[in-house]
Amino acid sequence: MDSSERNGSYRDENREAARAAAAGTPFACLDLDALEHNAGQVLRLSGQKPVRLATKSLRCVQAVKHLLTLHPRFQGVMCYHPQEAAALLEAGVSDVLMGYPTLDRPALARLAGLRRQGKEIVLMADDGSQLRAAEQAAREQQICFDICLDIDMSSAFGGLHFGVRRSPLRSEASVLELADAIRRSPHLRLAGVMGYEAQLAGVPDAKPGQKLMSAAIRYVKRRSEAEVAARRAAIVRALRCEGHELRFVNGGGSGSLRFTASDESVTELTAGSAFYAPALFDGYADLTLRPAAVFALPVVRVAAPGIYTCFGGGYIASGEAGADRLPQPIWPPGGHLLPREGAGEVQTPVRYPDGADPLRPGDLIWFRHAKAGELAERFREFVAVKQGACIGTWATYRGEGWCFG
Repeated sequence: MDSSERNGSYRDENREAARAAAAGTPFACLDLDALEHNAGQVLRLSGQKPVRLATKSLRCVQAVKHLLTLHPRFQGVMCYHPQEAAALLEAGVSDVLMGYPTLDRPALARLAGLRRQGKEIVLMADDGSQLRAAEQAAREQQICFDICLDIDMSSAFGGLHFGVRRSPLRSEASVLELADAIRRSPHLRLAGVMGYEAQLAGVPDAKPGQKLMSAAIRYVKRRSEAEVAARRAAIVRALRCEGHELRFVNGGGSGSLRFTASDESVTELTAGSAFYAPALFDGYADLTLRPAAVFALPVVRVAAPGIYTCFGGGYIASGEAGADRLPQPIWPPGGHLLPREGAGEVQTPVRYPDGADPLRPGDLIWFRHAKAGELAERFREFVAVKQGACIGTWATYRGEGWCFG
């Protein structure tokens, strides 16, 4: 699916339904037809393994719950903040895995209280200080916290670090040391390990117009895959040989589902961004997605022939700064941001080529965010549409009054 076909897949009837239902402009829209198509792609690439939802890439409780009902293999969620985990547990979401370690004592106390009520929560750790904080919170409420150990899956080639700077746990010995510390505590229990191969899941390998760079990235990815699979399997084997029982081994992300599903040591995958299909996820060879989470800006000025200035739009994605972090105008087709202005805090000009149908103040230009869940931080709700009809408004985390940093 090329970019024009992908962006054109955001159907006219769903755009019109969203506009009719929106309380005002700008607004964000969630196309459930596209969302469910993307969910099918995630399932196709995941083999027969269960898939955990990465909530940082969704940030909408109703979207999370909707996806969990689509197929039995969508099981559980991975959260990015302990207060988020607590809020989701209180909202009725079960089987929550923290994707990142925490030393937040009030949040740990809140989670310990929920654990005492029988809620399912697994904390992430890669250091003794995190274990001690979890142990203290658990001891105070006389509960036992389940722990997942985060294993570093990055690679190094000729002095080049390929991956992200996350966990310090790279060897069997370092993992076993923490696992043994967990075993000695009456308030902690080892539940699983996570080996997230960010350099495979989060680096595009089929960027339009960058054939040579994409080929080089695919080559480095293939080299890294062998190392990742061997390290993850060796650590899992070492833990089991020392008598540590693992309920799960988590791995993968939206950009590495096929590879991670083939790893016999992995029992479950994680996906998030693939469901919304932000613009950065156009550049993956394995993924055939449709934009599901989009936003519409009103044209408020005609600055010059073919240049239409919209209200708002400066929703820049996190990560290394660059043009690929800017929102992308997708409808009407053919629009481009001005290179010296980009997307502005209050206004965003969009240029259309000669011969394009003229726009007037009050018309809408539709955009995709570069990343997935960050769009939900800009809007209080998604207008949810399906098959040409609005089915309701779904509160984002911001609309719930939640802010987790």
